[in-house]
Amino acid sequence: MGDISVASADHHSMLHSVLQSDSAAKESLVYSYGRSFSGFAANLTSEEAARISEMRGVVSVIPNRVLKLHTTRSWDFMGLSKSKLGAGQEEDIIIGLLDTGVWPEHPSFNDTGYGPPPAKWKGTCQSKNFTCNNKIIGARYYKSDNTYNPTDIPSPRDGEGHGTHTASTAAGIELPGTSFLGLAEGLARGGVPNARIAVYKVCWAFGCDLADIFKAFDDAIADGVDIISVSLGSLYPSDYFYDPIAIGSFHAMKKGILTSNSAGNEGPGPVTVTNYSPWTLTVAASTIDRKFVANLVLGNGQIMTGISINSFDLNETSYPLIWGGDAVNRTSGASPEDTRYCLGDGMRTDMVSGSIVFCEGQLDGSTIFVANGAGMVMADSSVVNPDYAFSYPLAATLISPDDGKKVLAYIKSAKYPVATILVGETWKDAMAPTVVSFSSRGPSPISSDILKPDIAAPGVDILAGWSPLAPPSLFLSDSRNLYFNVVSGTSMACPHASATAAYVKAAYPDWSPAAIKSAIMTTAYVMDPRRHKDLEFEYGSGHINPVAALDPGLVYDASETDYINFLCKQGYNITTLKIVTGDNSTCMNTTLGRAWDLNYPSFSLYVEDGQEIKATFTRKLTNVGAPNSTYTASMQMPPLISVTIEPSSLTFSAVGEVHSFTVTVDGPVISQQPIVSGAITWSDGMHDVRAPLVVHNYYPGAPYSLDAGDSNPMMEEELPVLKGSLKNHRSGINRYQ
Repeated sequence: MGDISVASADHHSMLHSVLQSDSAAKESLVYSYGRSFSGFAANLTSEEAARISEMRGVVSVIPNRVLKLHTTRSWDFMGLSKSKLGAGQEEDIIIGLLDTGVWPEHPSFNDTGYGPPPAKWKGTCQSKNFTCNNKIIGARYYKSDNTYNPTDIPSPRDGEGHGTHTASTAAGIELPGTSFLGLAEGLARGGVPNARIAVYKVCWAFGCDLADIFKAFDDAIADGVDIISVSLGSLYPSDYFYDPIAIGSFHAMKKGILTSNSAGNEGPGPVTVTNYSPWTLTVAASTIDRKFVANLVLGNGQIMTGISINSFDLNETSYPLIWGGDAVNRTSGASPEDTRYCLGDGMRTDMVSGSIVFCEGQLDGSTIFVANGAGMVMADSSVVNPDYAFSYPLAATLISPDDGKKVLAYIKSAKYPVATILVGETWKDAMAPTVVSFSSRGPSPISSDILKPDIAAPGVDILAGWSPLAPPSLFLSDSRNLYFNVVSGTSMACPHASATAAYVKAAYPDWSPAAIKSAIMTTAYVMDPRRHKDLEFEYGSGHINPVAALDPGLVYDASETDYINFLCKQGYNITTLKIVTGDNSTCMNTTLGRAWDLNYPSFSLYVEDGQEIKATFTRKLTNVGAPNSTYTASMQMPPLISVTIEPSSLTFSAVGEVHSFTVTVDGPVISQQPIVSGAITWSDGMHDVRAPLVVHNYYPGAPYSLDAGDSNPMMEEELPVLKGSLKNHRSGINRYQ
C-alpha cells in the first residue's frame, strides 16, 4: 500500500512541470490514487495531457468518461433461507458498494445488536449530512468535477434510491411485514444480513465518472472490504486498459477481493455484455417465482390481465375509457398518429382529465398524470410478452398487443366506453427462473474465448430499500416518499451475487477471489435451454445457488500470474499490461494465442465462420472437499462435436491438492452457428463440479488495437484526463439498470 502524501507530492510535481505554476497544478489535480495503486486525475487540455503522457514513468493517459447504473422473496426462492445463515462469521465480512450512496436512517441498516467494526477495517465515514453506525461502518463520496445537479446531495446520502436498494439487497437486516404499499408483503432481508456495509458514492443524477470510480476502488481496497459490488457499467465496450472497473477490480483481485458486477441492461441483442473481465463475476438478471399483475375490466365485462406494480385502488369504479388517438389537440398541430402513443403536448387535457386512457406504447405515465387522468392502459406491439413490471404515478397496466386490439375495438364500438383498473396483485410465476429480456447477452466483445456472463441471479421485480427522496416510479415528479420499492435490472442481480460471494467468504476467509467465483459458478442450477435461445450467452453457468456454493468439492483456482499470462496472450505489451496491473509485470517469452489455458470455470471456443472446430483446453482443479476422493469426468455435448477429457479420472489424497487435465474439442466445419453448448462435469458421488462448454462463431467485431499509442475511437471527442474525470459524454441514469 502506498503513502498517499508521497504520491500526491509526486503527482503535483508532474503537473507543475507541465503547467509551470504551483497554483495551476493544485487546481488541476482532482485525485491522487496512492492507497492501493498509483495514478491521479487532473483537469487537462489535450496538449497538456499529451505532454504528461511523454513523461518518464507515465504508463497511460486515459480520457474521462461517464458510466451508467445498470427483497421479500428472492433469497427464499434461491434456497438461502434464514435457517441456512450463520455458516461462517458473516458479521466480520464487509461489502463495499460503489453506487449512489445509501439512506443511512433506513431501517434496513439499523445496527442494534452489532458490535464494533472488525479490526481489519481501515476506512472512514465522511459525516457531512451522513451518520455511520456499526452496520454502515464507512461512507465516502466522490465528485471529481465538483459540480452538482439540483437534486444531487453532496454527501454519501442517497438521493436516487439505487444505492439503498442494492445495499439492502446484499446485506439489509431482517424486516418482517415489509411491502410496496401493501404489495408483496413479507420478510425483507439481504443475503447476508449480519454483514457490514461500506458505501462509496460514485454515481449521481447524470452518471458515474471514471475518475470517481478509480478513486473509490483505491479507497475500498485499502479500507479493508472483503467483496466489492458494482452495479454499473460502460455505455460501450472498451479494452481492459480503458475500463475503470476492469482495472480497479484487477487491483482488488491482487489483494484477495472479488468484484461482482452487473452484466448490463442492453439485451436481448447479442454481444451487449458490458462487464467482461475474467477476474470479475459478471451477473445476468433472472426472474423469481412472483410477478406483479393488474387487471383491466372493460364495461362489456371483459377482463384482461396486464403487468404492472399498481398500488392505486380505484375501488372498482368505472371511468370513461378513451383512446389516445381521439384526444387530439388539433390547434397545436397534433394528429392521431402523435397522440395514439400518449406522448408530447398534443393531447386534449379536457378529454384526458377523469378518464382512463388507452395508449399504444409504453411510457412513464407523466402525460396522463399531469392532465389529471384517472388511469392508463398500455399495449406495445414490440412487447408481446412483458417479463418485468414498472411502477407508475397513477393506476396503470400493460396488456398484450392482442388484448390492446380488443380494447380499441371496444372503444370504437361502445357508445359510452368505460373501464376500471384493479389494484395490483402478485401471482405465482411457474416458469421462473428465466433470464429477463433486458439482461445483456454474450459473447464478450473483447475476449471471445471467455464465456460471459458468468452467472444469473434474481434481478426482476425485486423489493428492497429505497431513498425517500427518490420517486418510486419513472416519473420524476411522482411525490410519493417510500422506504421500499420494487425495481428490476442487472443492478439488482449483482448484489444477489455479491451477497453469495460474501456468504462463501465468511465460511472460507482464506479462499482466493477465483476460488469463490468458481464455487459459485460450478454449483449453479442448470437453466432450461428450451426457454433461452442464446443459451449460456444469457445465463453463463446457470442460476446462482448460494447454499451449494459452500460445498463445491473442487475449484478452478487462478492467481494474478494466470491473469497476466492471459493478457499477454491477448496481445498486451509492457505498456498496456502496466495500465491494468499497475506494477512492473512483463510478458516473458509469451506467444500470442487463445485464452484456452486460463484456469476458468467454463470453456468457450470461438471458431471463425467456415473453419473446423478444433481446440485443446488445459485446466487445474483444487480439492476443497474430502481429503480422499476420486472424481470421474462426464461430458454432455451434441453429437456434432467430439470432446475428449484426459485423464478422465482424478484422485485426491489431501485438501489443497491440485491436478491438471486437458479437454480436446473437435468437430466439422461450422457456418452461421451462433452457439452450440454442453458441459463437462467432475463427480465423486456427492459433488457435481459442472462447467459449461460453448462453441460458437459469433464474431463480435474487430477488436480494439492493443497499440498503446492508439486512441480509443469512442473517446476521441472527450477531454483527456490522466486516469481522469469526465467533463462531457454524460448520460442520464436509468434507475432500472
